[in-house]
Amino acid sequence: MKYGLRALAINAIGLAAAVSIAVAAGIHFEHQKGGVPHPYTPAPPPLLSYLGVYEPASPDSYSGVETFSRLIGHRPQITVYYSSWWEPFQLAFARAANAHHAIPMVQIEPRGISLAATAAGQYDSYLGAYARAVRSFGQPVILAFGHEMNADWYSWGYRHTSPSVFVAAWRHIHNLFTAEGAGNVRWLWTVNVVGGPRVKAIRAWWPGASYVTWAGIDGHYFQPGIRFPQLFGATLAQTRKLTRDPLLIAEAGIAPFVGITKITDLFAGAQAQGLLGVVWFDVKGHNLRIETDPAAIAVFEQAVGRYFKSAIPAGRPVTNTEGARR
Repeated sequence: MKYGLRALAINAIGLAAAVSIAVAAGIHFEHQKGGVPHPYTPAPPPLLSYLGVYEPASPDSYSGVETFSRLIGHRPQITVYYSSWWEPFQLAFARAANAHHAIPMVQIEPRGISLAATAAGQYDSYLGAYARAVRSFGQPVILAFGHEMNADWYSWGYRHTSPSVFVAAWRHIHNLFTAEGAGNVRWLWTVNVVGGPRVKAIRAWWPGASYVTWAGIDGHYFQPGIRFPQLFGATLAQTRKLTRDPLLIAEAGIAPFVGITKITDLFAGAQAQGLLGVVWFDVKGHNLRIETDPAAIAVFEQAVGRYFKSAIPAGRPVTNTEGARR
């Protein structure tokens, strides 16, 4: 629930500038990286307790993720970067993630374009090239398009673009990737936690079960007294009325003044709700960046360790009941 803070960073022109304005969420960069395609190999059965992280250096460098992993004593299975429209798929970052046994997750932000034009196929040249690049990677990729669309701080969201247009654009992109053979995509539909006049109930933006692999919820602890049930509970309830897909906390952080005990609350809440995982937004500013706080590092390591103990072991088949519950 960032009320448009990412918009401050959309014109970042390089890593040094981007880090200096990292108080904004979803920072991304424009660059082309290539590689030799190789055949797609199916994803293994999921570990049903994923730890994910976004680091400001991503996707230019994997070093931030490596530092984070070393400090907390746990290796993330999801590593995130935010991607502007027209930016190509960052194959080098995806390969680095794969080499570290993580799944790359791309938050595609359709800034400065028309979603109606997207649905009508006007950007198919770009999207087709993107789909082929993802296919060439040959390993699982999580794609999230137009996150937090039920809030009013993005051009593709509430008050700016109608839900029906968003749904049409989502379905068109999904169908195009399918036609291009990008079967390694996990489609993550991500809403903001509901509550307040700037965020709406989520149903109108739901594209349909056949267009979504996982459902995601973004929520940040910006109030000292708030707990997991108050922050995520209503949105979880709305999401579970729409889908039996696995649910992921797709972006979460805490304000520096809130207190590091909320790290424990976040992971304990996700465990209690049987969620797929938690993606930590590790950016200094409006959020706490744990690398600079030894006490936070210790709490994070303990919280994640307890969370992983609830995981279904990797390689064990996931039953329909478990997949539905999560």
